[in-house]
Amino acid sequence: MKFCGLFLALMLFLGCSTTQCTDHSIVNKAPAGNIEKTVSGVDQMNKVKIYKADGTLQCNQGEKISLEKMAKELGVIHIFSSENKHDGLMRIQLCGKPTGNNNVYEIESVDLEKALALGFKKWAR
Repeated sequence: MKFCGLFLALMLFLGCSTTQCTDHSIVNKAPAGNIEKTVSGVDQMNKVKIYKADGTLQCNQGEKISLEKMAKELGVIHIFSSENKHDGLMRIQLCGKPTGNNNVYEIESVDLEKALALGFKKWAR
């Protein structure tokens, strides 16, 4: 038993004596302009994701609203990306209840209030 404890302590000591573990000069440093730019030149920090349920219901009920069709509801709001995602929440398993699938859009944060007024919600997952 003492041997196992001594071996474990020795492995912990030696395991962190390598250069990667103790060399604090190896830090993942961001470039001078640490705000990532997109092709259109909009800062990542100025984007926000919004969502709305895609209309699907459990047991193959309900009609799925495509990303393209729902994007038309946003009108002139510029969409950088879109995807259909599950919200990750637990639900009762019952036919006719929502599936939790949502159409998620990435827009500029200045357009958030407009999107909220159109019935979208801020995606915070």
